[in-house]
Amino acid sequence: MTQTLSSNQASTRPIDALIEFLRKEEARGIKHVYLDDSAREDLRALFIKSKNPVPKDTAPEVIAPSVKLDLTGKDKIEQLEQLRIQAENWAPARSLGTLRDTLVFSRGNPDAELFFVGEAPGYYEEKEKKLFVGEIGEKLNQILKTMGLIPEQVYLSSFVKFRPSLPRQSTNNRKPTHDEILACKPLVLAEISIIKPKLIIALGNTAAAGLMESPDSFENMRGQWHELNGTPMRVSFHPAVLLQRDSTSDTKRALWEDMLAVMEKLGMPISEKQRNFFLPKNS
Repeated sequence: MTQTLSSNQASTRPIDALIEFLRKEEARGIKHVYLDDSAREDLRALFIKSKNPVPKDTAPEVIAPSVKLDLTGKDKIEQLEQLRIQAENWAPARSLGTLRDTLVFSRGNPDAELFFVGEAPGYYEEKEKKLFVGEIGEKLNQILKTMGLIPEQVYLSSFVKFRPSLPRQSTNNRKPTHDEILACKPLVLAEISIIKPKLIIALGNTAAAGLMESPDSFENMRGQWHELNGTPMRVSFHPAVLLQRDSTSDTKRALWEDMLAVMEKLGMPISEKQRNFFLPKNS
C-alpha cells in the first residue's frame, strides 16, 4: 500500500513519525510489520485525531502505537542488534517530540544473570553514547567491584533510550515523564525477554515505577522482592544519589543491603568483609 501525504499535512503529527519509521524499515528490506488488535485501534485513534486537531490550549492525550518488534535473530547478539536498530527510530518515542535524537543503547553481557535498569541517559551518556559513564559510572563500578563483579559480567540498560530534552539544554538533565516511560517500555521488556536474566535490579524510582506500574512510593518498593514476568526484581537507589551532597551513610548502607540481598538470591559467595561492610570497626 502506498501512503501519500498532501502538502498541507505538516510532519508534526504522531502518525507522521510512524510513517517515517515504516518507510525506513521498508528501505532496510522489511516487508511486513505485524500489528495486534491493540495496535490497530491505536492507529485508528491517531487517524481520527489527525482529522480533528486538539486546540492549542488543551493538553493532548498521548497515544503510543503498539508497533510490533522484530526479534527473529538466530541468537541474543543478533536479536539485540535488531532491537537497537528498531529503537533508533522507535515511533512511539519519536512522536512525543520531547526526547533528543541520539540513541544511547544498553551494553553488557548478553548472557548476564544480573540486569540493571536505570532511568535515562544524561549529558555524559549522550556525549559518549554509552550508559553509566562519568562519576555515575564510577560509582556503579565501585558497587559491582564490592560485589565481586565487573561491568562485563552484567547487563546495563536504561528505561528511556534517549536523553529527555529541555529548552536551551546544555549539561542539565531531567527525569523522564510518564509518557516517555510508557512509550519506551516495550523496548526494555524486549531486552529482558532476550537476555533472560536471573534477576533484575531497578535503579531509582523511575525504573521501579515504570516496570511495576505501581502507585507505591520508592520507599515502599525498596526492601522486598518483586516479580516481573516470572523474574525476581529488587528496587534500589540509583548510583547518582551517592553523588548528592545530602547523601548519607544510611543511604549507602541501604543500597549495600539491597546488593547483599541480590547476592544471596543468586547464590553468590559472600565474605565476612562484604557482609560486615558497614558495621562499625572495633577500636
